[in-house]
Amino acid sequence: MTRILLVRHGETEMNRAGRFQGHTDAELSEKGIMQAEKLRDSLAAEKIDAIYSSDLKRAFSTAEIIASRHKKNITVCPELREIKYGDLEGMVYADIKRRYPEIADFFTGNIPLLKFPGGESVVQFKKRIDRFLERLKDLGPDQTILIVAHGGPIRLIICSLLGIGLKHWRQIQLDNASLSIVTIYPEVTVLTRLNDISHLKG
Repeated sequence: MTRILLVRHGETEMNRAGRFQGHTDAELSEKGIMQAEKLRDSLAAEKIDAIYSSDLKRAFSTAEIIASRHKKNITVCPELREIKYGDLEGMVYADIKRRYPEIADFFTGNIPLLKFPGGESVVQFKKRIDRFLERLKDLGPDQTILIVAHGGPIRLIICSLLGIGLKHWRQIQLDNASLSIVTIYPEVTVLTRLNDISHLKG
């Protein structure tokens, strides 16, 4: 079997303020660094064979902190960036609902063909994530792979690996510094953990 550990980056100040980040290259906040350190400690006993990360700072910094216990190089993958929100980046949802009501409908109606003004469409985003997933096709058995990215890419990866339709990708909750695990057996792919943040408590 192959295990895929999916980690969402630690908190940023934009996360805390509820602002859409997309391709905005925000740094981890102090809290985000602490979250990543707790996740590092939680994963210290894991035998990790390869680490992939988005090239955006908040994800790559999280990956670096975790990798420090495993002495593994990080493969940087721009395909793992968050969806490009374009003109919406930096806004909070209330601003989007007021200025772009048709865009706000996406978050409740799951409009797969929507394109963010100045940004990507959901279909373009999925094609980008599919390009990343091509990297995983040659994985050997009994490997554990760590992927550090953003909420959007991780949701799409989960949907793709489980064969769930694109329209459902917004229905998966992923908190900052959360861990989800997908286990690939020869016969079936199983989501064995989702949005685990137990390592952040206590």
